[in-house]
Amino acid sequence: MPYHKNKQQAYQAAQQGFEEVQDFYQEIVQDSESYGHQLKHLKNEVNEAYQQIENALEVASETQRPQLERFMSDLEQIVEEVNLP
Repeated sequence: MPYHKNKQQAYQAAQQGFEEVQDFYQEIVQDSESYGHQLKHLKNEVNEAYQQIENALEVASETQRPQLERFMSDLEQIVEEVNLP
């Protein structure tokens, strides 16, 4: 049973990390004076979310894997849209 709990916890951490990136991305104002700072913060959030998703993929169930892969794909789109290095 602990193995199942770890899968669920890993998935939830990945989902939460992805949702935090989405929320922050939607709040960025491109003309804002702090846009550069916001991008740096977004980059940190994206890197953390990538790590959480990768960790979750290592233990993911067959039903969790497609959603985690969607999270990864959506993160890649965000990175491309804001040209994060």
